[in-house]
Amino acid sequence: MKTSLCILFTFMLSHSFGQDQFTTAYTKIIAEVNQRSAAYANLKSATETIGHRLTGSEQGARAEQYAFDLLTSYGYDVHFQPFELVAWNRKSLALTIGGKMLKSVALAHSPVSAEVSSVLVDVGNGLEEDYQQKNVRGKIVLAYLQLLPGTASGTKNLHRSEKTAIAEKNGAAGVVFINAVKDGVLLTGTASITGDLIRIPAVCIGYEDGLAIKQQLTSATQVPVTIAMQNTADRVTARNIVATLKGKTPEKVVVGGHLDSWDLATGAIDNGIGSFAVLDMARALKKLKIKPKRTIEFVLFMGEEQGLLGSKAYVAQHTQANTLNQVRFMLNFDMTNAPTGFHSSRAEMTKLYANWLPQLQQVDTTFSGENVINAGLHSDHQPFMLSGIPYGGGAGGHLPNNAGAYYHSDNDVFGLVDQKGLEQTVKLGAILAYSLAQTEEIPAARLKETEIADYLEKNGLKIPLQVSGDWRWK
Repeated sequence: MKTSLCILFTFMLSHSFGQDQFTTAYTKIIAEVNQRSAAYANLKSATETIGHRLTGSEQGARAEQYAFDLLTSYGYDVHFQPFELVAWNRKSLALTIGGKMLKSVALAHSPVSAEVSSVLVDVGNGLEEDYQQKNVRGKIVLAYLQLLPGTASGTKNLHRSEKTAIAEKNGAAGVVFINAVKDGVLLTGTASITGDLIRIPAVCIGYEDGLAIKQQLTSATQVPVTIAMQNTADRVTARNIVATLKGKTPEKVVVGGHLDSWDLATGAIDNGIGSFAVLDMARALKKLKIKPKRTIEFVLFMGEEQGLLGSKAYVAQHTQANTLNQVRFMLNFDMTNAPTGFHSSRAEMTKLYANWLPQLQQVDTTFSGENVINAGLHSDHQPFMLSGIPYGGGAGGHLPNNAGAYYHSDNDVFGLVDQKGLEQTVKLGAILAYSLAQTEEIPAARLKETEIADYLEKNGLKIPLQVSGDWRWK
């Protein structure tokens, strides 16, 4: 009996000590970010002095050096991780529909030179089923970027690049996308699923122009359309920026966010708020002289907007070096703002998260949300997930100042950024990185090849991965 009581007392003491240790660290991290966060000031400086951060451009290279120098100033061992890509830049575009020239913007990786004249065919949402019973060969299709009002419940939308691939497969000569944001806001972004040039021109027009053309197509027998564009595409080298907080074991937690942006504005929201939060997480943990059990690697990815190229290069290089097994978890911060809980792609993390979040809430009641378990595509976590590595980040947040409407547009400017929401991301990210680095065991193990396919299919990701060419299983 005495032995049993002794064992129970020892267990309770060690369990309590573990919780106290985490709570103490959480308190210090929250205080450090509250008192000395530099995320907001650094992002403001970057948007004013660099502008956009398009991968492969002069501004993109300056952003890479900015992050490198900043992390070095914090005392980190920093290195560049170079990779090659096709750097696409727009030059000129003229879109005429029904004899009227419309305001438009080219989607990235459209051809270097294109002049196509044909007739317009409305393909609704631009999904595979929308092409049934329609002959679009040699014609230019009109597709909605999001899902049209009245679309059947449960319909899953696809990325613009996947919709472009479907249009190409069906023989279309070009694609005109309608943005769903009112007041003529234009959206850019890649139309390529590979990061290489596509064969047909893809452009975006505003909501009001798009609805007017859809109406015209209901009554006109044929509506003529011409797309004339000139762009540039050069093979260049871009660089991920990697800073290492060395741990006691070879295992590592990767904390990432993409530094690059599109060129129409400064990318303050996409992904300034994510990448500059990651930079400040690194600053805070270094300032507190954290000595983690697992190594924490902070990675600012480039080339995300061109097709997750920086994160694909990271995974490929570590696979080749046979070191990818060292990565136990990946945290991704892409347009994350004001999170209130933890997110993970794997249900095995549920109990651990359920232990950490109440401890965080004791220190800062802002984090009163719920933990979320789900998986998705189209950000830098994807190459890690396709390699079986669990990922996560913040949950329950929201973008400030209706910023989601200005995604990839010329309205994505620093004035949209909310300082409190940005610093909330820094706090949660630093705490989650610390917790993953310090916990005795991360219950979500890397999946085996056959397990990955089953996992992706259960999460509804098989079809979009097949469309994009990323499904490698039979």
